[in-house]
Amino acid sequence: MTDTSVQAKPASVVQAADPARIIALLAAELNVRAAQVAATVELLDDGATVPFIARYRKEATGGLDDTVLRNLELRLSYVRELESRRLAILESIEQQGKLSEALHKEINAADTKQRLEDLYAPYKPKRRTRAQIAREAGLEPLVDAIIADPGCDPNVLAASYLNAEASINDAKAALDGARDILAERYAENADLLANMRDYLWSTGLLYSKVVEGKENEGDNFRDWFDFSEPLRMLPSHRILAMLRGRQQGALDIRLGLEAELESQTPHPCVARIADFLNVQAGFDAQALPRARWLGEVCRWTWRVKLLTAFESELIGRLRETAEQEAIRVFAANLKDLLLAAPAGPKSVLGLDPGIRTGVKAAAIDATGKVLDTATIYPFEPRRDRDGSIKTLAALVVKHKVELVAIGNGTASRETEKLVIDMMEKYPAIALIRVMVSEAGASVYSASELAAHEFPDLDVTLRGAVSIARRLQDPLAELVKIEPKAIGVGQYQHDVNQRELARSLDAVIEDCVNAVGVDVNTASAPLLTRVSGLSALLAKNIVSWRDQNGAFSSRKGLLKVPRFGDKAFEQAAGFLRVPDGDNPLDASSVHPEAYPVVERILAKINAEARQIMGQQGALKGISPSEFTDERFGLPTVKDIFAELEKPGRDPRPEFKTAQFKEGVNTINDLHTGMILEGVVTNVANFGAFIDIGVHQDGLVHISALSDTFIKDPRDVVRVGQTVKVKVQEVDAARKRIGLTMRLNDEAAPVRRAAPDRRPGTGPAPRHAQPRNASEPVATGAMAAAFAKLRK
Repeated sequence: MTDTSVQAKPASVVQAADPARIIALLAAELNVRAAQVAATVELLDDGATVPFIARYRKEATGGLDDTVLRNLELRLSYVRELESRRLAILESIEQQGKLSEALHKEINAADTKQRLEDLYAPYKPKRRTRAQIAREAGLEPLVDAIIADPGCDPNVLAASYLNAEASINDAKAALDGARDILAERYAENADLLANMRDYLWSTGLLYSKVVEGKENEGDNFRDWFDFSEPLRMLPSHRILAMLRGRQQGALDIRLGLEAELESQTPHPCVARIADFLNVQAGFDAQALPRARWLGEVCRWTWRVKLLTAFESELIGRLRETAEQEAIRVFAANLKDLLLAAPAGPKSVLGLDPGIRTGVKAAAIDATGKVLDTATIYPFEPRRDRDGSIKTLAALVVKHKVELVAIGNGTASRETEKLVIDMMEKYPAIALIRVMVSEAGASVYSASELAAHEFPDLDVTLRGAVSIARRLQDPLAELVKIEPKAIGVGQYQHDVNQRELARSLDAVIEDCVNAVGVDVNTASAPLLTRVSGLSALLAKNIVSWRDQNGAFSSRKGLLKVPRFGDKAFEQAAGFLRVPDGDNPLDASSVHPEAYPVVERILAKINAEARQIMGQQGALKGISPSEFTDERFGLPTVKDIFAELEKPGRDPRPEFKTAQFKEGVNTINDLHTGMILEGVVTNVANFGAFIDIGVHQDGLVHISALSDTFIKDPRDVVRVGQTVKVKVQEVDAARKRIGLTMRLNDEAAPVRRAAPDRRPGTGPAPRHAQPRNASEPVATGAMAAAFAKLRK
């Protein structure tokens, strides 16, 4: 029988993490069955990707979708780290001979890393503290004596613990050492820490003030020069803005309570420590000596041990949650951008606008191959407008161009007007002109990949090619660019770069595999994003294709160097071979399921080419007739759907926004004007809209809909065409306030002082804490949040 009075436990109790425990934790957290989690974990550990599991292993996972699977994958990593840390802590405490039965149970019950670290704090090896020095001086028995005797006078007891060798020469020095020991005990009480943490999170405020002397230098952060807001209400973009201000030395940030609470005696946090620990503390002159001393220990615990630690921890928690939200927003916007409607295999003329450097033009065919390039100079200083129109017309006619893609940067509207003039001069030319975001095009143009793709093409012309290809297939072209260079996030440079990269990579992988990839035309960067393919395998596929010609079947991939059975299993279903030997190779039906299709075809006595794409071809038969031990009903239903609509593209139908002619700059705008625009970015506080004036306008979240919305993405997505009404224009500061509530009245016109330079005016200040969802004047928000995109 185990002797529970023994403090140290035998080594056998510290065991490796139980996989079943991890499965149970994940199942409870994600609200799914343990069997689903277990199957998913096994597949992930075996090297399967999330897109593969979501699409081709529905029977094993019970139909978990890619969102749940991504969360499971992420949380699996966290829980495994948690279990690893739990084991390390148990081993450490056991080696110290201090692992009691009760402590062992508490550590095993801890469900977060924070709780684990709180429990470990008293046993964690640490540098020599004031409390440790006091213990070495023999003052711990003094602490115990004071606690044990409610009627004692600490000053009298302290006289017995003087130690000249340790510089404890009087009662005050002894009591200071005893205070340090007891304060450390309090500060390492895991239950007290949890209680105080919850209290501060629910009632605490974040205060921000300008650093003295930084008023001018930190003008971009004027909103937070004298600001406070409850921790639990702070939106992510505001947190990141203040943290950036602190990082740049403009703001001082601290944790606190409401002013009236801060002024109380004792401080609410000091009183809470005393109450929670049931300490008979006194905080006034009439209290007994022991009570006054304990009150001072509680004060010391809060002000010296806990306040700074909690300030650092909770601000860190704010940063972490804000970064997570910013990453989520970036990932959601990136997904919308990648899955934007493709124009498809059409000949395109890409125009990269420029003034003094000229407009770069590149004509590509339906496959994206570069046919011709040119640079024209319709603007200052050459002003060769007629020659430029003639050159453009020649390119359009020669290469039978159907679409014109115009980059939306400097001189974009002027370039669009040039195309309009060309079409008026040559009525036989029928074109559709489209404004295309050129974000990241310059990054791609100067990249090693672009140099490899177009070794003989000038770097300035590569941008025009990229713009043209983006119109044909945004996904195929944008995967070549570092996601952070695309510019659809908020505070993307301030967040955890590792987590941002992980999240964005997952989004790209999901998007690429949802659409599928033509193995005979895909670039190496696009192939790299296919489930199961590494950068080396993608490069090998392209090299094999260049040397041997197009693949005629999926099986041909096995001839590629290093392309083994595992890679084939993971990738084959997402790789398409149009017009190949087997029509199924152009669909998302996985080769492993071809026998199921053969049984279906035998049942209806038809060939695959006869029924694929034919609505109703499988009418009269049920998917349940073709299930077996390996392929269940979900997979067979997917096969039926794919046979009826092979190679379905989840992206929307291609549509274009038409900017209003004659509205080319911010000075052409006036309040009340209704325009068509394209959503370029969605943040938690609203959406930015390109209306063709070289300066995006802001629709604040309160102006997106007539009804209350919590997330702007419930109403708008990146790339979406919308109608907006101009509500406010501040040309001097380049602020455009828009509304999607077309019945809204325009805000009062704000005019800058004549000597005010653009962008130098003060931003509005928050006089009082404000709920993030509370509607405010659009003009104020336009000014306040335009800075947030920097």
